Amino acid sequence: MKPLGKVKIEWSPNFAYAIGLLTTDGSLSIDGRHIEITSKDEEQLRNFIKCLNIKSKIGLKYSSFGKPCKRVQFGDVNFYKFLINIGLMPRKTKIIRAVKIPKNYFFDFLRGHFDGDGSFYSYWDPRWRSSYMFYSSFVSASKYHIDWLQELIHGFLKIKGHITKSVNNSVYQLKYAKAESLKLLPKIYYDKDVICLSRKRQKIEKALRIINKKI
Repeated sequence: MKPLGKVKIEWSPNFAYAIGLLTTDGSLSIDGRHIEITSKDEEQLRNFIKCLNIKSKIGLKYSSFGKPCKRVQFGDVNFYKFLINIGLMPRKTKIIRAVKIPKNYFFDFLRGHFDGDGSFYSYWDPRWRSSYMFYSSFVSASKYHIDWLQELIHGFLKIKGHITKSVNNSVYQLKYAKAESLKLLPKIYYDKDVICLSRKRQKIEKALRIINKKI
């Protein structure tokens, strides 16, 4: 029987998706052992547990302001070292750069990244009649990391997107408008059964139905 809380380190679509979640919503303790992921979506945490096939329970964590958030935390020295070797680290928020992902699992990783810190929004543009717009975006506080994402996505799909900064310069956002999103989203959701955050996928599918497109 596999030891409690231990991760089998083997690349697969689900494993790559979990790495994407850890890259955005995860954190590594400075003790060299513990891994934690937090989310407001319990489904996100259930997906994470499923992808890594671990036994950890979903608990609560309180911010410095006393606000509760759901989390999964477990100890695994080997997995911790693996995460360090592929580019993650403690206090990674502003310093993370590239993450070493096998090319054939990049879009599974990207789906986890998108579910963790990405967003999708759509609207009717009042400037043009019957003009329905939408954007897909990825967010990071590290300029190095967002530049890396943009470069890799361009390498795969030849789409550039554009990078913006928040008003207080705390985060960077890589955005893809409708035409480029229509190239990107089918790669992220390449199969109806891929693991993902269902509410986000449903939002995207609703927008795509409006323009008579299908993932």
